[in-house]
Amino acid sequence: MSDVLETTVDKFTFRVPTDRRYTAEGVWLLEEDGRRFARVGLSDFLQQSSGDVAFAEVRPAGTALAEEDLLATIETIKVTIEIASPIAGTVVEVNPAMAAAPEVINQDPYGGGWLARMEIGDLTGAASRLLEPRDYFARMKGRAEEEVRKR
Repeated sequence: MSDVLETTVDKFTFRVPTDRRYTAEGVWLLEEDGRRFARVGLSDFLQQSSGDVAFAEVRPAGTALAEEDLLATIETIKVTIEIASPIAGTVVEVNPAMAAAPEVINQDPYGGGWLARMEIGDLTGAASRLLEPRDYFARMKGRAEEEVRKR
């Protein structure tokens, strides 16, 4: 993993690697293989604020998705969240850990806890929507601080 932006809010520490881009909701996209493929997963903030993952269902390999189509459904002890695809493309691989040990999302959100690997179809729409790491970091920190104030 590359450089990491890190902050502690209340008793929680959140990390944001600088080698990927993010949706405003906290889904990360890491381009690979000369930008032909991308790995997709949940940010540290999204997985911590959602709770312990009990079940993860990711669309199967071969599924073609438009940007913002349903990529995965994650069930935690708190909520069920639907994860939208951050890009248009085709799922080429689903992380095998999602069936056997989905809690790896909580344990290693930027490493072993990835959801899917996708062949990138078109980044033009996503390019304007995806956030650079510093922009996502500022947004995430603000949301975390707001949640603490609400308590």
